[in-house]
Amino acid sequence: SIVLISTVCLAEGSYTSTWAVRVQGPPEDADKIARKYGFVNFGKVFEDGHYYHMRHGAVAPKSSKQHHLRNLQLKRDPKVLWHEQQSGKVRQRRHAFHLPTDPLFSKQWYLSEAFQLNVVSAWAQGYTGKGVVVSILDDGIEKSHPDLAANYDPEASYDMNDDDPDPQPRYTTDNENRHGTRCAGEVAAVANNTVCGVGVAYRAQIGGRGGLGVRMLDGHVTDLVEALSLSWKSQHIDIYSASWGPQDDGRSLDGPGVLAKEALIRGVIQGRRGLGSIFVWASGNGGAHFDNCNCDGYANSMYTVLVGSTTERGTVPEYSEPCSAILTTTYSSGSKLHRKIVTTDLRATCTAEHSGTSASAPLAAGIIALALEANPTLTWRDVQHVVIRASRPAGLRADDWQLNGVGRAVSHHYGYGLLDAGKLVNLARKWKTVRPQRKCFIDVVTRPMEIRGQLPFRWNVSACSGTGDWIRSLEHVQARLSLACSRRGDLAISLTSPRGTRSLLATARPRDTSPQGYSDWAFTTTHCWDEDPRGVWTLSLEDKGDGTNTGVLSHFRLELYGTEENVAERGVERTVVEECLDWSPQGICQECRYPLYAFDRVCLVFCPPHHYEWSLNGSGMGVAEARRCQPCHPSCYTCHGEGERSCASCPPLSTHNALLGTCSPVIYAWDQEHQ
Repeated sequence: SIVLISTVCLAEGSYTSTWAVRVQGPPEDADKIARKYGFVNFGKVFEDGHYYHMRHGAVAPKSSKQHHLRNLQLKRDPKVLWHEQQSGKVRQRRHAFHLPTDPLFSKQWYLSEAFQLNVVSAWAQGYTGKGVVVSILDDGIEKSHPDLAANYDPEASYDMNDDDPDPQPRYTTDNENRHGTRCAGEVAAVANNTVCGVGVAYRAQIGGRGGLGVRMLDGHVTDLVEALSLSWKSQHIDIYSASWGPQDDGRSLDGPGVLAKEALIRGVIQGRRGLGSIFVWASGNGGAHFDNCNCDGYANSMYTVLVGSTTERGTVPEYSEPCSAILTTTYSSGSKLHRKIVTTDLRATCTAEHSGTSASAPLAAGIIALALEANPTLTWRDVQHVVIRASRPAGLRADDWQLNGVGRAVSHHYGYGLLDAGKLVNLARKWKTVRPQRKCFIDVVTRPMEIRGQLPFRWNVSACSGTGDWIRSLEHVQARLSLACSRRGDLAISLTSPRGTRSLLATARPRDTSPQGYSDWAFTTTHCWDEDPRGVWTLSLEDKGDGTNTGVLSHFRLELYGTEENVAERGVERTVVEECLDWSPQGICQECRYPLYAFDRVCLVFCPPHHYEWSLNGSGMGVAEARRCQPCHPSCYTCHGEGERSCASCPPLSTHNALLGTCSPVIYAWDQEHQ
């Protein structure tokens, strides 16, 4: 084992609102001095001494400078022998962290310090996934497996195929239903129990809150089954990990049906108490067939965290699909010469043969679980922001790396790079919730246009400037196309932002001979993240075939998603602080050190979406007041109070009436016709 030292920064050089004061005379004199200068006397530091702990309610709890007036008053008082305004100091936790002792941990090369997932760094800071619930949407979970049983949670599990609460896989002679059990072990295999290896989030449990497993793939997979799986226990489950999708054959164009699409939207709006469910998705294994994950409607959904793969040597695996929707990357295998992923297997066994992008997504899900433990108030969009910022391009080899408009390296194979767990938990602790999502849609082509050879479109976009939908910083960008094409796989499509970032929305797919084209298909890119969308955008359609292909573009709409804040230039300050003073029997923080707000298991500088800042006496100035984050009315995204007329902003698919302070759902023409 090794010993790691984790450093905790206690605001070095910052002056607080507390003083240590030495007073000559009895305790009554200390009380008089405190009242005289507006302090609250919290009593003696030592029972038999003359040092007192005092705090001033009108002094900022954190400042770069000493408070001149209060120090001068104490200095001039003849009964004050000594005083010192307290300031933060840097201290180290000198606790020992020992690497797991599981027999196969030494074979889990991707978790070692030599590789840049940096999971050990997150563990050393005390993050193990405790309190976070992950559900593997797959072919079942062997819940009795000795390396999974301690972390198994029946509330987060169900058998959608047989409609019963037991997700145990169906056993066959060739163990074909092993996929879910393997993925589960990557996330939450128990540590230090002499069985197999260890999961990235090996303590993904708290009481009845750790869990894995919805069985859905071993049977008839319908839109209904997918929707039920994606929405199962959305107030209990934090992260859904999915390593499946349409066929990776280089010719399919498929995605979620009406119900599954609705489940994803409802998940990010309503899941996790309104913070949004986290959907982690594998990019796909169709690389050998020249497939592209933008042809997979789950992978290219803005509601999913799309994960790519790399080998231990930092190369693109043969099976890995590229696309402009990939956010981040974790490890998997490559050729037969490359090491694979170690995890749990059926019949209480272990395996060192797990591979494919199926292995990459659960690693990312486990790492995100560490981040949610560090900051459970992250919204679904916050998670994507910190994942991008915690992904490192260094050491990953590809020929398509480019710097986007805010200077981040991005690739169609890797997204923003290899996900760094240590960096992710550090960012999560400091991340301030992004402002509500804004949408700006521009219909560029509304009448049929013939596609011959190459067809470029250039148009100037204001990003809805001068309206309430104006976007300053981009998140997702979608090109929604309807076009006919005699051979769909010959058509390559790219989109270039005003800052020069070029996204390959569709690459040539030789096996795709379909004449059906694309019908209202949304191609997604995340490569322009944080860019200013104002300026000239260019869409290019190019025939990569033999020149005989014919096509007609009938509709093109540019869909911009983002926020009015300039997120690229924001400072990152600490927002989650371990300052809880009073805990409930259920492990919920009841009261924090002033001026922090209690929320769930943490203390916060500000309250997350769907909550407002509440204090016991309502003054906002008292020293001993209890401050908490209280829930808004369900219709609000942010609010000033609990009533339905206290909304400050609204969730997606709602409009805000600033005069009344209310949020109303958007009613579409289809809904009006069917009311």
